[in-house]
Amino acid sequence: SSNSKEWPFYFIQGADPQFGLMKAWAVGDTNNGDDEWGEEIKLAEQAVQAINKLNPKPKFFVLCGDLIHGMPGSQWRKDQEKDLKNVLKNTDQDIPLVFVSGNHDIGNTPTKETIDNYCKNWGDDYFSFWVGGVFFLVLNSQLYFDSSKCPELKQAQDVWLNEQLAVAQKHKCKHIIVFQHIPLFLKKPDEAHDYFNLEKSVRQEIMEKFHKAGIKAVFSGHYHRNAGGSYRGLEMVVSSAIGCQLGEDTHGLRVVVVTDEKIVHRYYSLNELSSQGIEKELLDMLAKQN
Repeated sequence: SSNSKEWPFYFIQGADPQFGLMKAWAVGDTNNGDDEWGEEIKLAEQAVQAINKLNPKPKFFVLCGDLIHGMPGSQWRKDQEKDLKNVLKNTDQDIPLVFVSGNHDIGNTPTKETIDNYCKNWGDDYFSFWVGGVFFLVLNSQLYFDSSKCPELKQAQDVWLNEQLAVAQKHKCKHIIVFQHIPLFLKKPDEAHDYFNLEKSVRQEIMEKFHKAGIKAVFSGHYHRNAGGSYRGLEMVVSSAIGCQLGEDTHGLRVVVVTDEKIVHRYYSLNELSSQGIEKELLDMLAKQN
């Protein structure tokens, strides 16, 4: 979209459909147990049907990584990708799909080859787009997690990101919003590093850069639970999965409303969103002409 005024508007964030994880988790073999994903197909279909029924329509549907479970080179990967594409192509033609790369999509330690392969299948691993006066950035968080096999690609993303943030500043955009698979942190900016967040020195550098650039929110997945916190006005939103749950949450999607002054969001279970749609409070916000 152009830079014209289009708010308030909303989009849908989903994460981790991860075809194959439910079976792998159930049998206790996350490396090779992903040979069935019928359960995830049903959940992804339910997500698409729920989104298609929404009125007004969301501006886009972003999937924050781990599209499938099979790591690069694994046995079932191509079939998992094919089945996910078959489900997603039923998304209403007027609702663009935005894809974010996760660790299962390009590997915990990505290479030029795994990233190229992802890009052929799903589009660029990092890019930006505008909706109204809002600037969105999609990042490849694996390059922050472990770029040891492709340092030049990490450097390229860094250079690109700095250029994009300069553009955003020049255009005085309303809000800047980031999508990446791995959260900067789950609850507190200074929490210990583990599998589900970014290493502390890397995290600190990114948080400072985002804060200085005036980024309002980062939306991630990866944790298969809902979580989040904030750092100096930057909100970190961690959304649970469409697929396998690793905590107390339900399979779901996040509805994100963007108004002139703020970003308001709520996580809905798939059942709730398909049966009841978006609650009145958020619909009222969308109906307001700023």
